[in-house]
Amino acid sequence: MKYIGLLAIIPFIGMFIGPIFNNSSTPFILGMPFILGWIVVWMLIASGTMALIYWLDPVRLSGDPDGDGR
Repeated sequence: MKYIGLLAIIPFIGMFIGPIFNNSSTPFILGMPFILGWIVVWMLIASGTMALIYWLDPVRLSGDPDGDGR
């Protein structure tokens, strides 16, 4: 639980490293070029990941507003 914030690396890798390997505009996702569709999908995944990090955050679960453990 200490490293729950490291989950935020997953959307970063998907958005910025993924298009390097999938550099194509001919297939379409929901009418958008592939790269734009790829980034939109990863934005939705990033929102879900941030919500998961929020819900698993030990400071939020402890009810300590300062986060210092007192």
